[in-house]
Amino acid sequence: MTVEVGQRAPDFALKDQHGVPVRLSDLRGKTVMLVFYPLSFSPVCHGELAAIRDELAGSLPPHVQVLAVSVDSMFSQRAWADQEGFSFPLLSDFWPHGAVARAYGVLDEDRGLALRGTFIIDGEGVVRWKVVNPIGSARDLDEYRKALAEL
Repeated sequence: MTVEVGQRAPDFALKDQHGVPVRLSDLRGKTVMLVFYPLSFSPVCHGELAAIRDELAGSLPPHVQVLAVSVDSMFSQRAWADQEGFSFPLLSDFWPHGAVARAYGVLDEDRGLALRGTFIIDGEGVVRWKVVNPIGSARDLDEYRKALAEL
């Protein structure tokens, strides 16, 4: 079942590309932009995360934290983050495979990949905005800007 706007975001603890655990509940007081993506090194994912890096992340206020999540291993994400210069955390939902994507209702069970789901979570841990796109459909960066501005 997909997490809906107004519901409490499921807590999780995942390792980032450096092996550092990131727990959603430790980010209370911040706005979290939780971005699920299918696979590192894939073309649409590259375009989306590069746009977040180049056009959004640098202009966000300090209380907004971008977290990107895929089922890739921490090692794949580290190689990709280093290659692309991603400064925001890339979280590994590798094992148990896709457990966090499943908790948010964005795991494509047949392919074992996350759909393109984004959840904006307020400082109290409540989902305030979301979008879920099919694996092949990129999300609109302007929609992120609009949703963040409305918080």
